[in-house]
Amino acid sequence: MSCSAEYDVLIVGAGPAGTACALGLAGSGLRVALLDKARFPRDKVCGDAIPGPTLKALARLNPAYATELRTLTQDHRTDVRTSRLVSPAGAELSVEWQAPAFNSPRRHFDEALLTLVRRHTTTVVLEQSPVKTVRVTAQGAVVQLSDLTELRARLVIGCDGANSVVARSLLPQPLNRARHCAAVRAYYRGVQDTPATTSDFLFLRRYRAGYCWVFPVGGGLYNVGFGMLSEDIARQQIDLKQVLQELLAAHPHLARRFAAASQVGPVRGFGLPLGGTVRPLSGPRVLLCGDAAALIDPLQGHGIDKAVISGLLAAEHAQRACLCHDFSAPALRAYDQAVHRRLGHNLARRYRLMRLLARAPWLVEAAFAASRLGWVRRWLVRAVG
Repeated sequence: MSCSAEYDVLIVGAGPAGTACALGLAGSGLRVALLDKARFPRDKVCGDAIPGPTLKALARLNPAYATELRTLTQDHRTDVRTSRLVSPAGAELSVEWQAPAFNSPRRHFDEALLTLVRRHTTTVVLEQSPVKTVRVTAQGAVVQLSDLTELRARLVIGCDGANSVVARSLLPQPLNRARHCAAVRAYYRGVQDTPATTSDFLFLRRYRAGYCWVFPVGGGLYNVGFGMLSEDIARQQIDLKQVLQELLAAHPHLARRFAAASQVGPVRGFGLPLGGTVRPLSGPRVLLCGDAAALIDPLQGHGIDKAVISGLLAAEHAQRACLCHDFSAPALRAYDQAVHRRLGHNLARRYRLMRLLARAPWLVEAAFAASRLGWVRRWLVRAVG
């Protein structure tokens, strides 16, 4: 077995949650390590939408971070100003957004965040370090890598995604398909009638708790995908890849636009653990963030902003725990409460709204029809976010 390394905080996963946590710990004086199983830049299957609260949270931490992030992603993003929504019956609704947001392939966006960590913190970055096991002892957390190297820390923070090794090891939860979505994504070029600043959402009559999307991500490239509730996928025995191909070939709002389009790379799938549950996000010497904490927006399916916000909250509570030398479950439960106050209430409300709209599709059509009224449109914008 290789020699062990000792840290105050060990962050597992260098995506948005992990890098935000590392940035939040900058200047803390703590010995911090950030590890990931991949070497960056690496692809991450996702819708590639970067919601406005992501930049706002980073700017609140340090205004230079948001500015620098936009510069780093300059060649691999498209700023989004409009969402074009299509109802199951074909009604269209366009929503103009004021808050800055953009789409960017995660290969480039996550690399940009990691660049910020390298530039602005003393974090030890360990790439190509897949985790084999995680355990907690009276003395600290022990993370064993696949090459049997052991890393020890006073606190471990799981930011390693929907299939988190940290969560499975220390805070396991059974899969609840009613609280989980699955989706597939592919990249395309040559898509017609898709302005570079417009993201499309298509809601479908047959597949209610889900939608199809067409997101421009810069350089003439489009992230195209389809996702829905996992319990519906299992009950209806749905092949998501097949459905996506059928939609692009036959849906009246897609077929013409994709007639001459070319697919770039394979169709790939991913899981989305939906937020809005009261599940444990902490335990003795462990915190969970982002997808590992099941913080995906149930209504829109994105989670990068929630990942960044939870990563920053974890950094605050990690510093407090290290200062007080208290890594017990009761002490760290304050992190759960902070996440629930900041994110949980809204995610729970949005889950209830998603289920309501799935059970009563006529409400979707009624909302589209009523959106012609200004006050209804404003309410819808607030509700959808």
